Amino acid sequence: MATVTEHGARCGISALSTALGLPTATYYRDQKARLTARMPRDDVPRAAPARAWRPDERAQVLTVLHEPRLLDLAPAEVYATLLDEGTYHCSERTMYRVLAAQDEVRERRAQRRHPICSAPALLATAPHQLWSWDITPLKSPATGSWSHLYVRLDGFSRYVVGWLIAPRESAALAERRIATSGERQGILRGQLTLHAARGSSMTSKPVALLLADLGVTKTHSRPHVSNDNPYSEAQFKTLKYRPDSPDRFGSIEPARAPGADFFALYNTEHRHSGLGLHTPYDVHFGLAEAKRAQRAVVLPAYTATPERFVRRPPTPAPLPTAAWINPPKLLAGSSEDVVQ
Repeated sequence: MATVTEHGARCGISALSTALGLPTATYYRDQKARLTARMPRDDVPRAAPARAWRPDERAQVLTVLHEPRLLDLAPAEVYATLLDEGTYHCSERTMYRVLAAQDEVRERRAQRRHPICSAPALLATAPHQLWSWDITPLKSPATGSWSHLYVRLDGFSRYVVGWLIAPRESAALAERRIATSGERQGILRGQLTLHAARGSSMTSKPVALLLADLGVTKTHSRPHVSNDNPYSEAQFKTLKYRPDSPDRFGSIEPARAPGADFFALYNTEHRHSGLGLHTPYDVHFGLAEAKRAQRAVVLPAYTATPERFVRRPPTPAPLPTAAWINPPKLLAGSSEDVVQ
């Protein structure tokens, strides 16, 4: 029968771990244990070194370590206690070796095995197929005080379909704003996938029930994996790294004014590198193709030195045909149409 190692050599460690429902770290930990374990040799065993410990000496040290007064102490404490009593049997490291040979060195705490969360692989080929939403804190004037910005954007066009600044994170607020955005954009049942991180508002029961009623599929990022929600994270960085972005956003009402200005500029003026340098508004409402054709007409007209373009004349950046969250490995990097 083929071993796990042989299967791993044929189909790959990642694929094997996914099929077995185990993290890859478990496989490598098992392999390390196998390599470091003392396996019986087929040839004539090597003679024991002259300075090696005799079995009776090991038994004596093990008996000392099993004494009731020392049984629950770490080898370092046992070593120090015996030295204070004027006794020396062996070094602290040798005590560990003796205990390890008896399989008495292990983690005493109960180790919880967390369930494996597979990476979400989501694809959008047109607007209103994949939305991404998240919440980010905004500094308020008072130290330790924060406002919270809710943003929902379309994964294909990066168009912000809804936003809100509130004094706190709230599942009820998130529920109402998602419903409002869906009605405003005319979302039909079974049309949309809504992807979010794993905050309490995103995973709350009211939001889950609302999405079920609307016929919206919901997905979540893996725990502690920020790049499972790349579109929202990139949009937050664009907001906070703008030169005119304030360090502190004031109270709720004053903070909404710069928010309205930013999202208007982001949707209608921000040329996005992932959209062929078009605005989210143009891609969202189907205007990008005409503008790209216009750019293709303008580029040759302004090429005064065609001899500098040896391979081909300049052309506008291509428009995206697909937007992925965690594209499959066979496709990632194989096509310029795949937007990561």
